[in-house]
This record gives sequence, C-alpha cells and structure tokens, in this order.
Amino acid sequence: MHSDIILLVEDNPDDVDLTLRAFEKNNIANAIFVVRDGAEALDYLFARGVYSERDPRDIPAVVLLDLKLPKVDGLEVLKQVRADPHVRLVPIVILTSSREEQDRLRGYSLGANSYVQKPVDFERFSEAARQLGLYWLVLNEAPPPSS
Repeated sequence: MHSDIILLVEDNPDDVDLTLRAFEKNNIANAIFVVRDGAEALDYLFARGVYSERDPRDIPAVVLLDLKLPKVDGLEVLKQVRADPHVRLVPIVILTSSREEQDRLRGYSLGANSYVQKPVDFERFSEAARQLGLYWLVLNEAPPPSS
C-alpha cells in the first residue's frame, strides 16, 4: 500500500526549509516526513528502531534523497532499499547539490528513478519542486504493492 507521504532525506536544515517552502508555495499538500541521515531513512523505510511501530506496508509516494548524508550516505541508502523486496519499487529521486558525474552514474546504476541537482536560487528550486510534485505525485502511476 502506498501512502501520500513524501520522505525527505536531508541533513541540511536550510535545504529542508527551502524544500518545505517550495512545496508549500506550489500547493503540494502531501505530508512531508523529514529524516536527517541515512541510518534514520533506512529505519523509517524498513520500520525498525524508533519507527518499529510504523506499518511497513505504508510506503512513501516518493523519496527525495540527498547523497551527502551523515551515518549512511545516500548511495548506500539507495543500494539497501533496492535490495529489499518490500520497498525496492518506491520511487527515489536523488535531490543533491553534487555536480559529480560519478555520483549521477552511480545513482542511476543503483536504481534511482531520477537525479535532480539542487539549484541554489529559490525561484529555480521552487520550479523544480513544482515539477517534481506534478510528476511524482500526480502523473506517475505507482507500482503495485509487493507481496
């Protein structure tokens, strides 16, 4: 079962605020759940640790994943999610400031659905958030639930 929740995996408080403001500006009403590091993202997605009471079948509509994260980096999060049959189909958009071609190549190799470079300008970022919301939350057809 898929929820309408957007899971934002971001450790930079300024980028969290920027993302939340951009989604609000564009009337994206989905609940956004923020986790601050890769280990917490995995705990949330696998319903373990502090999230052990969460229904593991309640899969986010989309995960917005930064790459440069404390504890477990974004690429390792992506690798572990894609290896798990219960969450492997969740759409994952890498949302990063990294301009490294190697990060983009590795992200797609590990199964990212999209790779978006964060613009530094709020108006450009707001437009990117609008387009992400329109595509992943309105137009995209989610995969059927895994058994």
